[in-house]
Amino acid sequence: MGEVLKLKRATYHLWTFTISKMISSFGAQVYAFAISFYILQLTGSASNFALNLICSILPRTLIAPFAGYAADRYSRKMIVIVAQIATTLAITGLLIVSLNADNLSLVAIYTTTVILSITSTFSSVTFSSSITGLVDEGRIQKAMSLNQMSISFAAIGSPALGGLLYGAVSMPVFLIMYLVASAIAVILESTMDFKLYAKRKEMVEGEEKEPMLQSMKEGLRYLNNEPILKAIVWISLFINFLFGAYMVGYSFILIEKLKMASEHFGLTEGAFAVGMLLMSIYFSARNEVKYPLLLSKRSIIVMGILMGAVATPLLISMSYSVTFSYYAILMFCLGSAVIITNTPMQVMMQKMIEDDYKGRVFSIIETMAMALMPLGTVIYGFLYDLLPAEGILIVSSLLLIVVVLILARPSVMRTAHPELK
Repeated sequence: MGEVLKLKRATYHLWTFTISKMISSFGAQVYAFAISFYILQLTGSASNFALNLICSILPRTLIAPFAGYAADRYSRKMIVIVAQIATTLAITGLLIVSLNADNLSLVAIYTTTVILSITSTFSSVTFSSSITGLVDEGRIQKAMSLNQMSISFAAIGSPALGGLLYGAVSMPVFLIMYLVASAIAVILESTMDFKLYAKRKEMVEGEEKEPMLQSMKEGLRYLNNEPILKAIVWISLFINFLFGAYMVGYSFILIEKLKMASEHFGLTEGAFAVGMLLMSIYFSARNEVKYPLLLSKRSIIVMGILMGAVATPLLISMSYSVTFSYYAILMFCLGSAVIITNTPMQVMMQKMIEDDYKGRVFSIIETMAMALMPLGTVIYGFLYDLLPAEGILIVSSLLLIVVVLILARPSVMRTAHPELK
């Protein structure tokens, strides 16, 4: 295939990938919103609601290593399409149940949530591993930014759309809409060439496939032998854990301590998503960052400062309108900082990791991050009941800054970016 044709094909991939991701993200988030409401309305029980969350998080954590192995060993296009078809079938099953019963049973909801969690893990790990095969090297940052942009669009629009639709249409209509979205995603994904720029080693005929466990160990060994990758992974894990202080504390402080109205609280959360969206648009339009790890390091320090700043209205008396404006601006800045941290780091990892190891490395990161987030939430939930909120946030933000200064110390920076010497 000629270079011009390849570039045209890569441009097509950029947009089909973004549209497919946006459709599936919107569908999944509106579905999650509707099902959460449905469970709470049906049972009025927070524990039933929490169980649905566990059915979403636990399978992702357990299945990610297998998804990584599959992405490195089998056809990535086939995995993505099969995962999307399985999603479509799971929704069809729930739709059939909803049409034949007055109320959806919790067992049917939990089973569907588990299946959707497994299929989305296979799809997201495989897509993450395929970026460098779908687009040319010069547009990896654009691809990562557009991917983040579609997620941000879904984060902003899905609660609003879900809220509007939930009062207006029945559950079967909700499921039919998700079904149509999923079918469109299957069609788009089937037109993509996952091998366009891929540099995977071809299996020689008669060559034995590496056993799964051995292959997973090989992925860990590869990660362990790459000091920069190892530093990035550890930084990501500490961020995921320490951000539990913000995840739990933010809602607790605004709703419980400062008694902010729910609509104003929702607007501050929206400001976070808007910050992410605008920064994603900026990264999709600009040239690639010259020193990605250095930029991410500075951005994490800013995130640490912003996390500590969440406690300010508890220490300094402010009027209601000033408090609301303060949090809206703070959340906008925090949303922007998340993208400034993630996008350059993701581009760097896409370029550093060999094509044959991408699935396993990304799945290791996903497993560890997914395991640490609930752990951080549980620990911080316990701490907020015992200790002053402002103390927890300030100590956690300082810990985050110290951790990044140690893990991304100047010697690591010079290894990652030799030009800095």
